Amino acid sequence: MIQQRTVIVTGAAGTIGFAIAQAFAHSGDHVVIVDLKKEEAIHAAHKITQETGIEASAYPVDITDEEQVKGLVEKVIKKQGRIDVIVNNAGLQHIDSIENFPLEKWNQLINVMLTGPFLLIKHSVPWMKQQRYGRIINISSVHGKTASPFKAAYISAKHGIIGLSRTVALETASYGITVNSILPGAVDTPLIQNQLQKLSETEGISREDALHKHLLNKQMIKRFIKPEEVAGCAVYLASDLAASITGEEIRVSGGW
Repeated sequence: MIQQRTVIVTGAAGTIGFAIAQAFAHSGDHVVIVDLKKEEAIHAAHKITQETGIEASAYPVDITDEEQVKGLVEKVIKKQGRIDVIVNNAGLQHIDSIENFPLEKWNQLINVMLTGPFLLIKHSVPWMKQQRYGRIINISSVHGKTASPFKAAYISAKHGIIGLSRTVALETASYGITVNSILPGAVDTPLIQNQLQKLSETEGISREDALHKHLLNKQMIKRFIKPEEVAGCAVYLASDLAASITGEEIRVSGGW
């Protein structure tokens, strides 16, 4: 393995993204914190630097904007000289029936969770090909393989990221690049908590009932998945031990 890799993590100021960035930093990698929220990104990078003694960088970027993504890649290459790992993690949710689903919300979710990863991959792959090394990890969801009501855009995006991963894996395998998807189950994040609130209101049930009806009843392990468990899978997929794993989907779901 390269002694110190450059790892870009999107949505890294949030719960899962921060855990992933933190895990890579503890492995000795330079982590690039990418998030739309500038102050949160700077705080996350500072916290990781303080914890590990390894400098982490922070870049406020709208990943749906191609010029901003292209600029991010250029800045990272100029500073670090390489991009070794990218983790497309940024995500959001909107709950609504299909007939009431606002087009602007559909576009927003698809742009963040599908177009954003496409853009970062598009502009990072040329450098990875030149290095003949790269690890691309896309955070999908158990909803990348199944469906639930009221989540049309989220589920469409999470299905789509699996297709994107498989396609890029085929295109880049001969360059020493692997591309895989992680499918987390229910992780205790603000996104999930907001989702449970919306489901409880929509169906007229308690948050606890919504949790068990829509999430935990589908898992063998009846608990939330820890962000660190998702992060551990990402670090493994980026390791030399996983060099022959590409075009795959790995569930970290408690048996969903």
